Amino acid sequence: MKFDTPATTNAIDQLKVIGRPTDRIDGPVKTTGSARYAYERHAEVPGAAYGYVIGAGIAKGRIASMDLRAAQAAPGVLAIVTARNAGKLAKGDFNTAKLLAGPEIDHYHQAVAVVVAQSFEQARAAAQLVRIEYTRAAGRFDLAAEMASAKPPKASAFSGEPDTRVGDFAGAFAAAPVQLDATYSTPDESHAMMEPHASIAQWQGDRLTIWTANQMIAWGVGDVAKTLGIPKENVRLVSPFIGGGFGGKLFVRADALLAALGARAARRPVKVALTRPLMINNTTHRPATVQRIRIGAARDGRITAIAHEGWSGDLEGGQPETAVNQTRLLYAGANRLTATRLAVLDLPEGNAMRAPGEAPGLMALEVAMDEMAEKLGIDPIAFRVLNDTQVDPEKPERPYSQRSLIECLRTGAERFGWNRRNAAPGQQRDGRWLVGMGVAAAFRNNLLTKSAALVRLDNRGVVTVETDMTDIGTGSYTIIAQTAAETMGLPLDKVQVRLGDSAYPASAGSGGQWGANNSTSGVFAACMKLREAVAGKLGFAVADASFADGMVRAGERAVPLAEAAGTEGLSAEDGIEYGDLDKKYQQSTFGAHFVEVGVDAVTGEIRVRRMLAVCAAGRILNPKAARSQVIGAMTMGVGGALMEELAVDKRHGFFVNHDLAGYEVPVHADIPHQDVVFLDETDPISSPMKAKGVGELGMCGVAAAVANAVYNATGIRVRSYPITLDKLLDRLPPVA
Repeated sequence: MKFDTPATTNAIDQLKVIGRPTDRIDGPVKTTGSARYAYERHAEVPGAAYGYVIGAGIAKGRIASMDLRAAQAAPGVLAIVTARNAGKLAKGDFNTAKLLAGPEIDHYHQAVAVVVAQSFEQARAAAQLVRIEYTRAAGRFDLAAEMASAKPPKASAFSGEPDTRVGDFAGAFAAAPVQLDATYSTPDESHAMMEPHASIAQWQGDRLTIWTANQMIAWGVGDVAKTLGIPKENVRLVSPFIGGGFGGKLFVRADALLAALGARAARRPVKVALTRPLMINNTTHRPATVQRIRIGAARDGRITAIAHEGWSGDLEGGQPETAVNQTRLLYAGANRLTATRLAVLDLPEGNAMRAPGEAPGLMALEVAMDEMAEKLGIDPIAFRVLNDTQVDPEKPERPYSQRSLIECLRTGAERFGWNRRNAAPGQQRDGRWLVGMGVAAAFRNNLLTKSAALVRLDNRGVVTVETDMTDIGTGSYTIIAQTAAETMGLPLDKVQVRLGDSAYPASAGSGGQWGANNSTSGVFAACMKLREAVAGKLGFAVADASFADGMVRAGERAVPLAEAAGTEGLSAEDGIEYGDLDKKYQQSTFGAHFVEVGVDAVTGEIRVRRMLAVCAAGRILNPKAARSQVIGAMTMGVGGALMEELAVDKRHGFFVNHDLAGYEVPVHADIPHQDVVFLDETDPISSPMKAKGVGELGMCGVAAAVANAVYNATGIRVRSYPITLDKLLDRLPPVA
């Protein structure tokens, strides 16, 4: 199905199933523990051996020698795979560093070997017997120290051009009567999902099956095939359940490759799970940023000049954190400048983490907007409303398909009680607590990508959907079932959904907040094709046929849907492909985050007391699942504001706090009541579903809202995240 004109009324608009707060259909198997994740596929792969990954003990240099003799003689050992005996390996398109290193080492804990044994304990014990000597080389581990050598990265579809200029920023900024010039920093962060990177691999002749935790199945198949030098059709990836990913499982990692190599060497299935230190140092993370923001405005509050420059680091050949990108689109201003610079660092690979770009970018921009509003003596919400735009500021001929930022801000202000906020910081107290409110805009682009599905109708009237779409805890099973049920006129219990298998048609996958809108659009396209087949089988003109309550009706005739299937059943495969609507219109999602905090006047301890998110993200396919996504994102936002930071050992080049004891994330006691509001909105320019994404929008801006609330409570402006109490203690207001 080609989507190149705005959607009109279609089967989804019935809203009998779509748009309802439906329980997750995968909920029972997950809550009872019967959902089998990658490492638990014992029935399909009996008798698997265990692989234990050895990570490099240096961050930069070479392996001088590797003595395997003691490990090879250890009890239960079946094979040890290193770069010397693994055969020729290429580097996948989505990896910056090789997944199996040797002799060159690119980063700390880069995999250098996998020990395969009969049991996990035997593999782990034998791995301790491997003796590796390294020749260290000098490395670059400090972003601040490398900023001067940072260069503009190559343009890409995700990052855009590294530099943009509109008008005369320098002249307009110099002439602005009110100016802000401030620098902000965000730290390296870990995905810290519960399920580890884990895989089981099995060879059957020259065909490889990997049960793995992977968000993007089609990408993964391509990278495995390229790395091993085998045809794509000989690779099958299976990933029906994923215990969290946040972008960390977008790409095939060392667990999958080393399971495959170990299985080939041992000639039996092998399972590999990365330990938590390897998850943090061996896989990807959100890279640290330094961001400079300059805003110039007239005394009435209208922005006349805005600039956002961002620095981040990655391995040679890596990609930047695109923290400036939302500033190209979010606020009006005739004179604009953005610049992205990438430094080469020898730290573990930086890559996508939930809302890459906008999440750290808004941590800076929305604090800068708060600071500028204070300089102007304007309420922070009024300042944002005043500088709203209904067109792309860099390309004014390009309007937004939908833009409800003002409504999000005003709805949130009324619901949160913003009028009770004291604009003077440090004035409101509740016992020993200094109390403050903060606000921030939320923004995330709506990304479109093709997605396909196969649907089958059997003689029981059951529709089965097959697509390689993944469910990373987001509710994909449910919204896909809702889409098929709505389109085919069936109750939800007459739909079966099969996901996460490369044997199925390639979907959009789970990433970039694009999964829900695109994957359901692909299922809708396949179902519409199935409707054509059903109508043809029953002798109906498809335009005249209506599908409801398990029946197909046209004129005076009404036939059970099951009857069309016959004994052989009917099937249809199709997908969604997009035209150029996203080039004619800027498609984005918007929101507003409101936070109230309490700061202990003596200790500086920060407690989040209330949170509200107002989201405008097109049609909400399942409000219950969407709310769950948003409150999870809000929780991550609190983590980014107050806790999360990978501490870099700048001498030896690794993340010191590489476990869940030292890498802090919010727990239940840290999170108060969270309120979520979805504006009643559809976007017919986005897709036939008229939906967008919401799972990352719920995080974008949260940290800034917390930071602004802390300032309102204390009068202390912190521009370096996380906002820990040591950054407040010596500047707290006097205790009354």
